[in-house]
Amino acid sequence: MFKIARYLYHNTWIVKKLVDFIEDIHLYLRSILYSDETFLKQNFKKRFGRPLNLEKPKTLNEKIHWLKLHDRTNLHTTCADKYLVRNYVKETVGENYLIPLVFQSYDIKDIKPENFPDIPFIIKANHNSSGGVIVRDKDAINWKKKRKHFKKLLKKNYYNSSKEWQYKNIKPCVIAEKLLVNKLGDIPFDYKLHCFHGKVQVIQVDIDRYSNHKRNMYSTTWKLLPFTWSIWQNNKPLWDNGSHIKKPSTLQEMITVAEELSKPFCYSRIDLYDFEGKVLFGEITFHHGSGLETIYPEAYDLKLGNLIDLNQLNKEHI
Repeated sequence: MFKIARYLYHNTWIVKKLVDFIEDIHLYLRSILYSDETFLKQNFKKRFGRPLNLEKPKTLNEKIHWLKLHDRTNLHTTCADKYLVRNYVKETVGENYLIPLVFQSYDIKDIKPENFPDIPFIIKANHNSSGGVIVRDKDAINWKKKRKHFKKLLKKNYYNSSKEWQYKNIKPCVIAEKLLVNKLGDIPFDYKLHCFHGKVQVIQVDIDRYSNHKRNMYSTTWKLLPFTWSIWQNNKPLWDNGSHIKKPSTLQEMITVAEELSKPFCYSRIDLYDFEGKVLFGEITFHHGSGLETIYPEAYDLKLGNLIDLNQLNKEHI
């Protein structure tokens, strides 16, 4: 029965629309009927099978949930906005770390081929955590379909599904950046630097993200760390460790840039690229995996949690 239902969902347009509609209604009702704390506790227990400890959080995932509720500033909103964060990056580390912006508009009607360059680019909304559309040839794109896609996307408030407050007050728009692609057509690895009180402690590398996605965790000295940090399916990580990769020549520069950008924050993940020997900024994330990705072995969830001292949080922002 489950296989039949899954087949119908993925292969029957009306069934998929109906299921998605029911899920959206259920999520909306939960978001308005429950407090943020209750909402987060329900999600945490559903994912991990145990209660969320917000009174004395110890693990990193517990503390991420605590930060969702208590660490809320205007700067968080600015830096979660993929458009406005560019000015923060420019003022903090310099404009040379920004990927060229080739399009920005608050009007869906502007998403048409004549407004985009004749080079590969990626289109994305500024107010959520995913959903980018890679365009290598704009003449091969169904632009009407893309306008419908982003019209629907811009109507959603990501805060309702995650209770990550920084997304709540972002004015939605669509942006496009030049696609980072080398001569072979490959997209560079993502280097995600996890910063605790302004210091890089763990570097996450997402390898072959659009094909055979693997994820390695490294120390700042480029030692491969023996744990996974991933969504789990069928009792195993969705993104397992890949083969050890060579230390990037720009590692120290990436660490310096990430620490500068993360200084105002208790915990943040600074995403960077090493593209042909040049460090470029990706985005800033404040609640990696929404605090719902499994860190295994569990001892590392506690070890990373110990790196956050909640007492250091600026009391004016609580």
